[in-house]
Amino acid sequence: MARYEIAEHLPDLIQPEEYAEHPGGGLVRIEISVKDGAVEVLGDAMRPEVLERLLELLGPDAVEQMMCG
Repeated sequence: MARYEIAEHLPDLIQPEEYAEHPGGGLVRIEISVKDGAVEVLGDAMRPEVLERLLELLGPDAVEQMMCG
């Protein structure tokens, strides 16, 4: 299980106006990039538990997470 760390800022991949287009809350966005020789996976989801399950499957040491509502 990954260690969860609190991040001060992570970019939004889902904008507020998109919520009305997905009333079931199933929208998930993933952005994959390489920074300093490491793969970075950034995700955003209407339902955080869905994104957390996906990220856990990747087997990371740590997952940065913002505390927001």
